[in-house]
Amino acid sequence: MQPIPEQDLLASFVNVSVRERRAIPVPEDVDWDDRDFIGWRDPKLPLVGYVVVPTDDELIGIQLRETAQKARRRPQCAWCEDVTLSHEVAFFSAKRAGAAGRNHNTIGTLICAGFECNSNVRKPPPLAYNGFDLDAARRQRIKHLRETVTAFARSVAAGA
Repeated sequence: MQPIPEQDLLASFVNVSVRERRAIPVPEDVDWDDRDFIGWRDPKLPLVGYVVVPTDDELIGIQLRETAQKARRRPQCAWCEDVTLSHEVAFFSAKRAGAAGRNHNTIGTLICAGFECNSNVRKPPPLAYNGFDLDAARRQRIKHLRETVTAFARSVAAGA
């Protein structure tokens, strides 16, 4: 992922008001290598997170809210689908863009609580059988993450 200037990063948010956009804390010291999206939590609002996804034609920024409910079983992240997680997965909801969001329409999904998906898909997967192509499996996981995150971002931006 290419570095994104702060002004472009903030301008990409599709489901926030102008006032909310000005209050978004921009992360510092981002490692832009090996990223399919950038995600961070708000240090002042522990249940709020932000994700910026580069699509083919634009950047889509999304404000997310974590539900305070904890699952009885350990859920699987819908984005990276990692089954060997050493961290929490949380349910996040996002207000849809435009009129749909103003009418309180939301979309939700399970995501790694600290947005670790980028590194999760780049870890070597477990060996499924002798001769299993670990590099191909890793590339497939990265491709799947990009597709899943992009589809979620476009769904929020569409406002439908």
